[in-house]
Amino acid sequence: MAKVVLRPIGAELALSPSAVGGDKSRARMLELNHLLDTRRAEVRAGWGQSYVERVHAKGKMTSWERIEALKDPGTAVYPIGTFVSYGVKFGDDGRTSPAAGVITAFARVCERYVVVIANDNTVASGSWWPLTPEKIERAQEVALRLRLPVIYLVDCSGLFLPEQARTFPGKTGAGHIFKMNSLLSASHVPQVAGVFGDCIAGGGYMPIISDKVFMTEQAYMVIAGAALVKGGKSQHITSLGIGGPDVHVHVSNCADERVPDDDALLHKIRSEVRGLPSSAVPYYRFGADPAAPRFPTADLVGLLPADHRVVYDVRQVIARLTDSSLFGETLEHVGPEMVTGIGRVGGLYVGIIANNQQLTPHPRSRGVTRPGGILYREGIAKISAFSRACNDDGIPIVWLQDISGFDIGPEAEREGLLGYGSSLIYTNSTNAVPMITVLLRKASGAGYYAMAGLPYDPVLQLSTPVTRLAVMEGRTLAIGAFNTKLDDNFQIMSNNPAERAKVEADMKAVEDRITADMDPYRSARQMDTDEIVAVHELRGYLEAAVEMCYQSTGYRRVKNPRIWSVHDLNVLAERPVLEE
Repeated sequence: MAKVVLRPIGAELALSPSAVGGDKSRARMLELNHLLDTRRAEVRAGWGQSYVERVHAKGKMTSWERIEALKDPGTAVYPIGTFVSYGVKFGDDGRTSPAAGVITAFARVCERYVVVIANDNTVASGSWWPLTPEKIERAQEVALRLRLPVIYLVDCSGLFLPEQARTFPGKTGAGHIFKMNSLLSASHVPQVAGVFGDCIAGGGYMPIISDKVFMTEQAYMVIAGAALVKGGKSQHITSLGIGGPDVHVHVSNCADERVPDDDALLHKIRSEVRGLPSSAVPYYRFGADPAAPRFPTADLVGLLPADHRVVYDVRQVIARLTDSSLFGETLEHVGPEMVTGIGRVGGLYVGIIANNQQLTPHPRSRGVTRPGGILYREGIAKISAFSRACNDDGIPIVWLQDISGFDIGPEAEREGLLGYGSSLIYTNSTNAVPMITVLLRKASGAGYYAMAGLPYDPVLQLSTPVTRLAVMEGRTLAIGAFNTKLDDNFQIMSNNPAERAKVEADMKAVEDRITADMDPYRSARQMDTDEIVAVHELRGYLEAAVEMCYQSTGYRRVKNPRIWSVHDLNVLAERPVLEE
């Protein structure tokens, strides 16, 4: 009978070659983790304690307090988009919009994962800033693709009007949120909205398409607030009077029920989620129980070198991510610059595709080795076939990227890497199975695309504090930009001291600018990645993401492991043993 055998991998950190000389790297990673924690706390604080007190004075919870009360006790919340708009200032007074004024996160509610979208009521009364709509839509997209219930915690005063030109009109502007509401509804994805306070204009439209809408006594939903109505129609009214629960629960029927306060509303939402179909996760574990890795995930702080030029063993990383540190490697002897195989995360099967950073033997030149972290012909063909097999079997794919790009030069062109790479890109572009991409360190050039980078629609892309996302390294780009002034050894050709100094300074400026562009916080700020996660947190995020991939039934095929296409790959790669 066909069967994928999961075997133990990895070693204790003290026995791992990756740990040799790693004290400096570990110290640097701990420093970066501290910076990450500090910046997360800064974002979570919104506009500060005075705004928290203002919310409490109204008898309301902050948005984060609502999420903590909504989730199952003792479970973690997994935010995405934490650093959207991080450090960006608006207007003459330099206002900021921490996390673009909205919290998007995955949380477990009544033993099911849900997508939570909550206006941050400590940031300009939950108004929408540039990138707020795009952030909301990204969370809705994940929910749509995985058929996860969506919970809207609405406390929104509408667009932040001074920046409305950057929020209102575009293809993914505020109006696209309501299209996503509609697509979710058309795909039978449950949507439950709780209205806790202001719900003006776009904020008013967002909950209406939801299956259930609840309002507190302080809440109102209006197309235009009282101030605008006063200005346009000279009517002296209040927003609560024209759009409160008296109107929308009992007259307009735009809301279903009224409740006294935040606590009661959150209880209502939990009751609605409890009534949904239960999770399919136990069914798809195929008799397995979740198990922690044999080796501590905290080891990853020392195993993943902070310096992108230092080599490590990616199988040691995989051993800290999979259940019981078990892994069934596939096509092990083909394209060893890539690692492919099956593991379990939280008891659920996943395909894993990872870059091997170590030197590997050249397949056609005896005694010649090739650097890792690069896509060669054999590795490209291997991961294309494995990706297609996982898609056919319904196995979610986790991509562990640490890639410098495709091989280049005469051999690469003769072997047709453009064609093989196009086949891989086609495969990942047409896959229906959920893909989760983790940018461990380097994510460079077309290799970033080929290994399911964000433009190829993974359901989630995570970065780490040492991720470097760019076409190429700053030094390489500077050499290319100033190629006409350099000799074959990339040395400045001019003998004029002043000219040499200028070229050197200009090259350094280009290198520094590109290096700054590779900062993971910059990528997260402009939504080029979903979240920055400390390496020791990767296991937790993957457990949540993989469970979400299996939670709902009926929207994608999930094969029984007996009939996987993945089995065929190993059979075809077997070396026959001839009987005498």
